[in-house]
Amino acid sequence: MEPFVGMARSGPKLLALEEWEKLGASSGLTAGFTGREGGVSSSPYHSLNLAFHVGDEPEDIKQNRSRVAEAVGFTLADWTCGEQVHGSRVAVVRADDRGKGSLDRESAFQNTDGLVTQVPGVLLTSFYADCVPLYFWDPIEEAVGLAHAGWKGTVAEIARHMVQTMAETYGSKPEAIRAAIGPSIGVCCYEVDERVMSRVRELGLERSGNAGDSGMYIDKGNGKYMLNLKEINRHIMIKAGILPEHIECTTWCTSCSHDIFFSYRKDGGTTGRMASWIGLRKR
Repeated sequence: MEPFVGMARSGPKLLALEEWEKLGASSGLTAGFTGREGGVSSSPYHSLNLAFHVGDEPEDIKQNRSRVAEAVGFTLADWTCGEQVHGSRVAVVRADDRGKGSLDRESAFQNTDGLVTQVPGVLLTSFYADCVPLYFWDPIEEAVGLAHAGWKGTVAEIARHMVQTMAETYGSKPEAIRAAIGPSIGVCCYEVDERVMSRVRELGLERSGNAGDSGMYIDKGNGKYMLNLKEINRHIMIKAGILPEHIECTTWCTSCSHDIFFSYRKDGGTTGRMASWIGLRKR
């Protein structure tokens, strides 16, 4: 069953991790992913662009962020994010970090693709247009995290770094952590070359397959491959100690569902960005 479910409401297009929100209701957990509709940005960022780095109008982005934050029980002042570089650095977000990056790129956590926190009232966010959003929740220690995983972040094992950071910082046990893999480009649409595949092989997780199974790639011949970043990240999570039954994985492909999501590949490189979010509302 698809874990990311559309929220039946007016305003910004939002897909919530519905089962997580039910399970985490007592701690005020909210988590999900935005679509491309329900904002104020103009073409080619129409309409719910949430990232500053693409060239959109800053005031439109702030208004879009406010709409999303308020829809999930937060404010723009709670919005906290990193300046993503397709790396594996994870930042620990403390109470006085709340709001970093909400109004501009300069105040965000620099060179950061992963964020973790235990602080209620902090809304962690990160940005996408085909890359893979990774979600982490420890219901015992009440810690949450997000990671941005393109192919570079995936082969750098940012998922493993997230688990290690939660264990070292909060005492999280990997077998207690729940994880989710959100809407991103699928094996159906993500073609790569031997340069990328050589890095994937270094993970030691290599497995080919057909379009209908859970293989990590499909060999098309002539040095071209269809890569399954979702499945690769799932296996990295399992190697890091997360139980397979604790991992949710979306069926959404951002390139196939272009009417719902921005897609860097489908849009030819000029487009807006969706956001993942996770946070613990103040009780």
